[in-house]
Amino acid sequence: MILKRNFDPRKVVTYVWRDVTIALVMAALSYVAYTVFGVTAVALSFAPLGVLGSALAIFLAFRANTSFARWGEAAQIWSNIISSSRTFARLIGTFADSHRHTPLYNAETAEAFKRAMLYRHLAWVNALRIQLRKQYDWGEAWRFLNDGDRHIVAAKENKTSYLLKLQGEQIYSAMANGTLQGFDSFQLEGQLAQLSTHQAACERIKAIPIPRQYDYFTRLFVRLFVIVLPFFLLKTLAADGVPWLVIPLSGLIALLFTTVERTGAVNEEPFENRITDVPLAAYCRDIERDLRELLGEAVLPPPLQPQDGYLW
Repeated sequence: MILKRNFDPRKVVTYVWRDVTIALVMAALSYVAYTVFGVTAVALSFAPLGVLGSALAIFLAFRANTSFARWGEAAQIWSNIISSSRTFARLIGTFADSHRHTPLYNAETAEAFKRAMLYRHLAWVNALRIQLRKQYDWGEAWRFLNDGDRHIVAAKENKTSYLLKLQGEQIYSAMANGTLQGFDSFQLEGQLAQLSTHQAACERIKAIPIPRQYDYFTRLFVRLFVIVLPFFLLKTLAADGVPWLVIPLSGLIALLFTTVERTGAVNEEPFENRITDVPLAAYCRDIERDLRELLGEAVLPPPLQPQDGYLW
């Protein structure tokens, strides 16, 4: 996620240089044809440019709104994951400690249950992050698992779903040995269901893009616009006695339209391990700090800080 207010122009150039280069080349060709070779046919009336620009603005507006909605939804889902994680951890601690007065309660077993459940949950949130970003370096997730769980989960295709399955199994094991009692399992299963819903929502955003016809035609129309742009500017600029301005103005306008289009294209994919991502690693670290503190641990990892204005 970008936090700094000012951007490195080099970061922008990597996204827009092709269309800007096309606009500059077409502007130079039209300028040479008009001023050197006297080809007046390359200088067109300015009026149609407004119609073309308006039509393009509709596509760009849709692209920008849709991409921001997807990015915002992704951020909201992870905000819900943070909230559900805290609730899940609080219920585990509360339920496990609330049965101290019962004959079946064993303090050592209850503490082991709390630690195993919360650490496995930390494995789940980190595995979800890794899975969404397609990093597949599972070390950040496996460090929270014991050897048995790590060996089992590593062989599964959908590791996050299997981790939730292990959570459910341990809940009912705790019901059997008296660590949990009464209706504890129903409330904890409800939290697991919410976490599974959040996971499915993330997977939907990852797997289902915006309708590709909007993506394709928006890119096509921007490319066509920057190609014909100089021809519509040239006549007006020549009448003002500054035909050479067609080159810098074409580049500037192409930069504007292309930047808007590329911004939308990048923001519609919030789980791609780019600087524009929803900061999943920072969220995972926040959850880790909260859950380990609930376990009574005094030494906590520090929150992730922005690097060069980017929070990952």
